[in-house]
Amino acid sequence: MKLGIVGLPNVGKSTLFNAITSAGAEAANYPFCTIEPNVGVVTVPDKRLDVLEKMYNPKKKIYATIEFYDIAGLVKGASKGEGLGNKFLSHIREVEAIVHVVRCFNDENVVHVEGSIDPIRDIETINLELILSDLEILDRRIEKTLKMARGGDKKSKEELVLMERVKAHLEAEKPVRTLEVTEEENEIVKGLFLITSKPVLYAGNISEEDLVSGNVENDYVKKVKEYAKKEGSEVVVISAKIEEELSTLDEEEKKEMLSEYGIEEPGLNKLIQASYKLLGLMSFLTAGSDEVRAWTIKLGTKAPMAAGKIHTDIERGFIRAEVVSYDKLIECGSEAAAKEKGYYRLEGKEYEMQDGDIVLFRFNV
Repeated sequence: MKLGIVGLPNVGKSTLFNAITSAGAEAANYPFCTIEPNVGVVTVPDKRLDVLEKMYNPKKKIYATIEFYDIAGLVKGASKGEGLGNKFLSHIREVEAIVHVVRCFNDENVVHVEGSIDPIRDIETINLELILSDLEILDRRIEKTLKMARGGDKKSKEELVLMERVKAHLEAEKPVRTLEVTEEENEIVKGLFLITSKPVLYAGNISEEDLVSGNVENDYVKKVKEYAKKEGSEVVVISAKIEEELSTLDEEEKKEMLSEYGIEEPGLNKLIQASYKLLGLMSFLTAGSDEVRAWTIKLGTKAPMAAGKIHTDIERGFIRAEVVSYDKLIECGSEAAAKEKGYYRLEGKEYEMQDGDIVLFRFNV
């Protein structure tokens, strides 16, 4: 899973990236200190694996992972190449979803490119640049499809009607993700690879003071939530500065700091959970003496496709899946007890995987 982190310069984007990957992207107080997209791989926290580790005592414990791309600060005019914008826009096309960091804090020591704090203006500045970039791509695609439609290609004629609808939506300064389309039309839209068709998660970056005092729903955050609700997007409130501090600590120190601040879990955990929800993802688990491991799949994935996540041969030669739910296994305390109670089931090719399924795939190649 690839997520692109975007935001205007100096909103806390690179600070957040440093925190979630401990990769140390340069976080200086001036625009364009991030040129190439920094890529960081972060593990998905999953307490279930820690419990299974104690039960199976495996050689390895492997968490699911997410790739975060830190995409350099976009500015007004990015779609026309301002601030090296075009280069950065091409990086956003490679990700599955966008984490849009929005500044929701006052700090006279951290400059803002627009000279004042206004999260909605900031969101719309970036959205407009992405819309303009999409329009440019769409115009080229329409031109190509038009030639094919004139040649009598029926499919191209149908696609052209949809493309014109998408174009009108973009020209009204609305992102493609807010356009209502059928499932069939959605497949065509996906094939256009437009940035604004990607799902967005807004990360409202608040100050350390607001987080500690419990003022997580400050006026700026409220505005972002209202805006996100209208387009069906999610909002996660984080303090990038605190997340960065937490990332430098070991597990014990981390627990102490969270307890000191009265926080239950790091903002990163919330960000990952919200990202999973946004993309319709879940994890199934495998467990044994060699390893306990989490595998990321889409909701509704059938057993053979899930098996293919482990190895294509297992999908090809799929016979059946031996499945037990994590909750039932833990309730019984051991594999033997769960089998005795009949909690293990045999599932075939049409079985839709459930979050927390512990699976052993039987296959023959």
